[in-house]
Amino acid sequence: MAGEKYVYDFSEGHKGLKELLGGKGANLAEMTRLGLPVPAGFIVTTRACQAYLATGHNPDGLDAEIDEHLAALERTMGRRLGDAEDPLLVSVRSGAAFSMPGMMETVLNVGLTDASVTGLAAQAGGNERFAWDSYRRLIQMFGKTVCDVPGEEFSDALEEAKKAKGATDDLHLDAADLRALVDRFKRIFAKHTGYDFPQDPREQMRLAMEAVFRSWNAERAVLYRRQERIPADLGTAVNVCSMVFGNLGADSGTGVAFTRDPASGSQGIYGDYLSNAQGEDVVAGIRNTVPLEDLKRLDPKSYEELLAIMAKLEGHYRDLCDIEFTIERGKLWMLQTRVGKRTAAAAFRIAAQLVDEGMITLDEALRRVSGAQLAQLMFPRFDLSADPAVLTKGIGASPGAASGRAVFSAARAAELAAEGEDVILVRRETNPEDLAGMIAARGILTARGGKTSHAAVVARGMGRTCVCGADQLEISGTRFTVNGQTVAEGDVISVDGTTGRVYLGSVPVRPSEVVQYFEGDMVEESTLVDAVHTIMGHADATRRLAVRTNADTGEDAARARRFGAEGIGLCRTEHMFLGDRKELVERLILSSTESARNDALAALLPLQRADFVDLFRAMDGLPVTVRLIDPPLHEFLPSLEELAVNVAVARERGEENAEEAQLLDAVRRMHEQNPMLGLRGVRLGLVIPGLFAMQVRAITEAAVQLAGEGLNPRPEIMVPLVGAVQELEMVRQECEQIVAEVVADSGVEILIGTMIEVPRAALTAGQIAEAADFFSFGTNDLTQMGWGFSRDDVEGAFFWRYLELGIFGISPFESIDRDGVGRLIRIAAEEGRAVRPELKLGVCGEHGGDPESVHFFHEVGLDYVSCSPFRVPVARLEAGRAAVTSEDSDSR
Repeated sequence: MAGEKYVYDFSEGHKGLKELLGGKGANLAEMTRLGLPVPAGFIVTTRACQAYLATGHNPDGLDAEIDEHLAALERTMGRRLGDAEDPLLVSVRSGAAFSMPGMMETVLNVGLTDASVTGLAAQAGGNERFAWDSYRRLIQMFGKTVCDVPGEEFSDALEEAKKAKGATDDLHLDAADLRALVDRFKRIFAKHTGYDFPQDPREQMRLAMEAVFRSWNAERAVLYRRQERIPADLGTAVNVCSMVFGNLGADSGTGVAFTRDPASGSQGIYGDYLSNAQGEDVVAGIRNTVPLEDLKRLDPKSYEELLAIMAKLEGHYRDLCDIEFTIERGKLWMLQTRVGKRTAAAAFRIAAQLVDEGMITLDEALRRVSGAQLAQLMFPRFDLSADPAVLTKGIGASPGAASGRAVFSAARAAELAAEGEDVILVRRETNPEDLAGMIAARGILTARGGKTSHAAVVARGMGRTCVCGADQLEISGTRFTVNGQTVAEGDVISVDGTTGRVYLGSVPVRPSEVVQYFEGDMVEESTLVDAVHTIMGHADATRRLAVRTNADTGEDAARARRFGAEGIGLCRTEHMFLGDRKELVERLILSSTESARNDALAALLPLQRADFVDLFRAMDGLPVTVRLIDPPLHEFLPSLEELAVNVAVARERGEENAEEAQLLDAVRRMHEQNPMLGLRGVRLGLVIPGLFAMQVRAITEAAVQLAGEGLNPRPEIMVPLVGAVQELEMVRQECEQIVAEVVADSGVEILIGTMIEVPRAALTAGQIAEAADFFSFGTNDLTQMGWGFSRDDVEGAFFWRYLELGIFGISPFESIDRDGVGRLIRIAAEEGRAVRPELKLGVCGEHGGDPESVHFFHEVGLDYVSCSPFRVPVARLEAGRAAVTSEDSDSR
């Protein structure tokens, strides 16, 4: 865009410009505004990235703006980029609007060349080791990041240098060793690129910036965005920052700090520090760090200054802050801050703590947690009552309990997971290329790294169980050895991301304390349960949407009620006809005379009535929506293929069974090519006389019986698969006659409505509302028919490819398709209420428990959502979040 500003100095931005400057750049600018010690630098905007990705080159005017800001940076620092005598070096780092740890590129020490490496040594007081160490880091990062040189060739060369020296880590390599390593790295670079390592500092910076732009569409970044549902068109900013050096000696170092524990939420001093290192060494986990508290002993002045800055940042952001810092010869520099990723337990604890401290409101606390996090807290934990032997112990970096087969590569993890195996990914340390395996694995175990390593940060963001820094592990190929015990690929291990313990074999699990709380069981005093109680209480007090459950038995209904369900939104009566009753339904469907049909219905009536008595009793005083029988006929009939084979074999043997042959003829008559679109739902009720009448009578008689016991049953009869108002009118007339006959003076009131699951029903909702007391959206079938998908077939057949290509960000069966299926719902809601303002609207498909979908249903104006019992707390929380989010939007 002509005249658009593409480059901002740190002093020009602020945290509110996250979408333009990226999270990292906006927060560097914010810290600069707060007067904190931030190295000087500038930011190239996300819009420049978008333009670059669209055209393959920088937008007009960008290069001139970069030159202008680079000149200003050089004046500020009193040095020129790559100057041979007194060089300015810069870092070139990515920074998207949403945190994507390790997914995109960073290049440090940009500007260093053969000519300036001696100048850097002189600048550092004659420290040649530091200068050559910085140069080898630049070639390694530049080669891998910018020019796609295989990173393992650099790593192997470094390992060979350490082995030749007899060194255990890179700190024991001296200046001569590192100078030789630089020469080796240059040869590796030239071999793979066909040209020498660039010696023009400005060219280095340009190429590094373009590599950052391109990394937005790198495979691992695309995969991470898809996993985290981050929009694909945002682009990344580029942050150019003057270098400060943590690898200048023992009085220098680098670290990552959290203002609260990101794993548990506990208050205190949390983080990792590494002396004589650059920032990437900490997150890469190449050396095990020391706890942040050790900095108090190593550098008391910097430690106290860091604590003061941490307190200032947490107070300013009113949240857990994740901070990267470097100490250069006793001088503290802040390199990054952001609102830190945290585990589900930490999210709830921290939100409640900040409310207690008066830093945020309950509304804000509700916005800061999510249904997905609550679902994680409801997962089981290891049952250690049998005192399983501990194989080893590392750092609990992301809580949870996970058992699976040990695998040693991301590719193998993805392969076995696709075959249905539970796996634990075991690595020395993870890197961004391991992302696919981390997503596939149940848990992650690394020998190196701490709570701020790549493995820990990514695992916490994804809700994966993770143990890091288990440094007793000796990993070799596809096995590891620890304490004399060898574990080979395929052996089962268990990892506890809370305690950091690793066990050999599978360890049984027990319910989480959060589930016990929802169940009403007594639990030990728990800060987590207290936090969940506080936030859930506010969600319930705030939400407009009611939350019901999908339940077919009294036992399921009772459990859902303990979880907070306010009724049943879907009772699938066909589930009541399975098992021993299937034969009765088969007799009903295949009956050739009215007498036989009536006998089958008479046998089913008392069974159905008893089912509804249990259900209504469990939900006393709450509404229960009963869907009349809906499944395709083939679910109740013998298999045509098996029956045909049996009859043919019997005939061949001269043992033909007349009854079986008649059954085959009947099944053939009723056979359908596409049963899901055939004789089911309302069509079945209209074709088989007495079927719906039997169910309605059972519902009504059960309600009257309980009313006679002094209870308050509130049944709602739902007619499935209606596509035309005439279908509903005919069924309603039959229902009302039976209800009037049975209810008499009992005081029982019964609503009659329909499920909106056929697109035509949504588009003619104004007509259908004339005959309906309520609509319940069956989003599973509405999605199938709206998209023309057969769910059972397509999810395994090609959805994976649609997700890979970006056609889907997420399966439309998992989260509501707002533009298509969602529009049908919106039309039906608006047109139905236009005809009948008091029309009750709900949803009972799987989407009723999906967090994103709950927000949509709130926006559309539905009265309730219904979901499986286990998802009821999630829906309650998200309904509250939807309410405070919409209030926040309205206030703006």
